[in-house]
Amino acid sequence: MEQHVFDRLMRDDKLPHMWCRGCGNGIVLQSIIRAIDRTGIDQDKAVIVSGVGCSSRANNYTDFCGLHTTHGRPIAFATGVKMANPELQVIVVTGDGDSTSIGGNHFIQAARRNIDLTVVVFNNSNYGMTGGQYSPTTPVGAFTRTSVYGNIEPAFDVCRLAEGSGATYVARSTTYHVQSLIKYIASGITHKGFSVIDAMCDCPTLFGRINGLGDGAKMIAAWPEKTVSIEKAGTLSADELEEKVIIGEFVNSSRRSEYTEKYARIIEEAQRERADLK
Repeated sequence: MEQHVFDRLMRDDKLPHMWCRGCGNGIVLQSIIRAIDRTGIDQDKAVIVSGVGCSSRANNYTDFCGLHTTHGRPIAFATGVKMANPELQVIVVTGDGDSTSIGGNHFIQAARRNIDLTVVVFNNSNYGMTGGQYSPTTPVGAFTRTSVYGNIEPAFDVCRLAEGSGATYVARSTTYHVQSLIKYIASGITHKGFSVIDAMCDCPTLFGRINGLGDGAKMIAAWPEKTVSIEKAGTLSADELEEKVIIGEFVNSSRRSEYTEKYARIIEEAQRERADLK
């Protein structure tokens, strides 16, 4: 009998997982597993790199080579892995705080370089592991442990940030729209260049409870009402889009060269010059 994809690509010895009941991280993780399986990449050629946070624990449950790194630094470590061996398929699992706050500069510089990494942002709008503080993606007015009167800071749009920084593949989906999430992650993996998939997920224990959003099932079921496709968004006014989350594929471009390929050409040129001097 054919082995199930989870049995083949996950580590049973690390289960059960440590996430709270109803947490959306498990849905994002299984979407990553299914996306990797769909691409058919060699299991021994895939590397999962994570930072610190609830989402970063996803690395522990996968049966790939991997690095569990420091807070905000997974993209920096992943850059080193990719530069050392460009043949590897490097996937970064990171949270909204890990990637856009302390790790924000690594995020924009990797996008600017267009290095061939696939970054999946587990975006639950707060710092779940450390108590539910507000993050750079917390909506204005939302309550968290550190915004008890409502968040007053405008939120980053992860996709617009990635696009503006130079990422050549950018997409967003949710824990409700699982099939599109799998599709976008798979597309990011096969894309040659810096890919960002903003995976909107749910934190019922902290963000959901303090904002009266219900349990995990209720939060997931709310996504269809809260989201609008990128195609439909083009027909709506700014007022109609005010509280909507736009989902879809924002960027898919092959016009920019990938960083490690350009770097390899520099190495070849330097080696030729060195040989000529002998």
